[in-house]
Amino acid sequence: MTTPSDEPVAASFRDPSGFLFSRNGALYRQINHVYADDYDHLISSGLYDRLVKSGVLIPHSEVSEKPVYPELAVKVIQPELVPFISYPYEWSFSQLKDAALATLAIQKRSIKAGMSLKDASAYNIQFINGKPTLIDTLSFEIYKEGKPWDAYRQFCQHFLAPLALMARVDVRLGQLSRVFIDGVPLDLASRLLPASTRANFGLLTHIHIHASAQSRFADADVKYATIRGMRKNAFIGLMDSLENTVRKLTWKPAGTEWGNYYDITNYNETAFSHKKETIFRWLEKINPKSVWDLGANNGEFSRLASAAGIPTVAWDIDPSAVEQDYLRVRRENEKNLLPLMLDLTNPSPALGWENKERDSLSQRGPVDAIFALALIHHLAISNNIPLTRLVDFFSGLCRWLVIEWVPKTDSQVQKLLRTRKDIFSKYNIEEFESEFGRRFQILDKVSLNQSDRVLYLLQIKS
Repeated sequence: MTTPSDEPVAASFRDPSGFLFSRNGALYRQINHVYADDYDHLISSGLYDRLVKSGVLIPHSEVSEKPVYPELAVKVIQPELVPFISYPYEWSFSQLKDAALATLAIQKRSIKAGMSLKDASAYNIQFINGKPTLIDTLSFEIYKEGKPWDAYRQFCQHFLAPLALMARVDVRLGQLSRVFIDGVPLDLASRLLPASTRANFGLLTHIHIHASAQSRFADADVKYATIRGMRKNAFIGLMDSLENTVRKLTWKPAGTEWGNYYDITNYNETAFSHKKETIFRWLEKINPKSVWDLGANNGEFSRLASAAGIPTVAWDIDPSAVEQDYLRVRRENEKNLLPLMLDLTNPSPALGWENKERDSLSQRGPVDAIFALALIHHLAISNNIPLTRLVDFFSGLCRWLVIEWVPKTDSQVQKLLRTRKDIFSKYNIEEFESEFGRRFQILDKVSLNQSDRVLYLLQIKS
């Protein structure tokens, strides 16, 4: 029986091998007797040490903490905390691709150590220090010759199908992972993909034929593979084929609304530099422990925080902008910046069983500081969100708010108003200061040089 201080993690209940739980603010994982042999082999084979050393598996320590269910437990471990939990439907194309390749690389290394991944859920991967990392220590099992890969269908549904749809149809179809929490059904992916993909051996085999096999056999991915048999060479060949198929899927970030935002913005160099200098000065003043940049575009201003060693999440609605941001993170080996996709008018909700397996945006807050730069006019004018509702939203998520006022005289606002009637009589700086003044204290206010825009540093009222 659990004690009042025990809090089993809602996203960690499906695996009989063990589960995560929190106690007194710390995170632990109970390992059950049924998993004892697999865990011992993971450690004794040296696989755990090698994967942790290479940065693709989260480290843990064995602790003497009392388990939640002592009659089931063999031991308790304490995993290293993940700075921020993100989900596949928030990732850019290359983030999902890198997560897929990391999963396959771990699987191939596991085979050499006599183990195999028993699941291949995209939710088991998180981006830590800019790189995809497996966070489920209990994903490994002892490899048995001739046994098919139990996680084959899961890998195809969680990784290959959405990647193929993003690359060959429309990048926005990655959002199907938000609808199908257990992965994009292969029959759906097969119908949505163009007929030309049947000429691609990997997509033909792992999506089209795989989907057809599922329709012919109950529990198709197990029974079909069992009928064929799968010796070790064939097992490794399957991994190679999946890897080759994933690597050949590409998407170029172009053609979306804000992908080249800083090429068309009305900022001149003076205003742009003044904006950067002001935000950097404020960061030094408030010294936040974490930052969310909402409407971050390609992360130009997010990096003022991340470069200072502050863990920063750069959110944007545009898949091209987020892709560009992530590719720079990868190229420059940045550690403190996590680019993610987010529609603020329809943010990531709580999902899964009892709506508790995947946290909403607000459940993953609050954060020390939020940047809302060149954002408010899009929310207030493009999406008809009143200033009073914006105040309520921001005040529930942060302690400090760096927000940019963009007046109606600004060319970007004029652009928004060209195609609609101006019904926004309350969109003015006096109303802005009055509304935000209900919940925030204005610590500083700076008019940007050679611009009509104004930057504010706000602090939540106690």
